[in-house]
Amino acid sequence: MAESRKALSQRKRDKPASVSADTETLNFKVTTEFKKEFKGYAVSQSMTMLELLKEGFELSKRKRKQ
Repeated sequence: MAESRKALSQRKRDKPASVSADTETLNFKVTTEFKKEFKGYAVSQSMTMLELLKEGFELSKRKRKQ
């Protein structure tokens, strides 16, 4: 079952282990529908959007390396 809103909200306030002092902001525009679907999928998998982005990037790099 997906995390409760309260637990997810608390997790957002907590600094993820993968974020260190030397991080940068990555900004780009996506459609409202894409953001809704991306965020919904991340929540359904009990992941942050950052975790999903990183995982997808790693999978894409592996696939294209072939």
